[in-house]
Amino acid sequence: MLVKPVTVTVYGAETICPSCVGAPSSKETYEWLEAALGRKFPNQSFTMEYVDINQKHEDEKKTAFIERMEEEDLFYPVVLIEDRIVGEGNPRLKTVFGEFEKYGYKAEA
Repeated sequence: MLVKPVTVTVYGAETICPSCVGAPSSKETYEWLEAALGRKFPNQSFTMEYVDINQKHEDEKKTAFIERMEEEDLFYPVVLIEDRIVGEGNPRLKTVFGEFEKYGYKAEA
């Protein structure tokens, strides 16, 4: 049973990651992911958040994660579910869906 809606956070930038040429932009990935999750888990609430890594953020947690991305050379977009990295660069839906199911979400048949 679902306890609370999970939060999906996508960290990315307007420009496409240099190592991800040919992949969708971070914002496009965010929109695609939001639509795919809504179709796979209809009528099940979740929160989506997009964080531009090139902007200043008052939230220390976001700022710290952006610094971590730089230190660890993570490919953006980076997708987090409840602060756990589940995708980097070009995230795989199967992995994201699997993580949702761990939180009690049920896929529609």
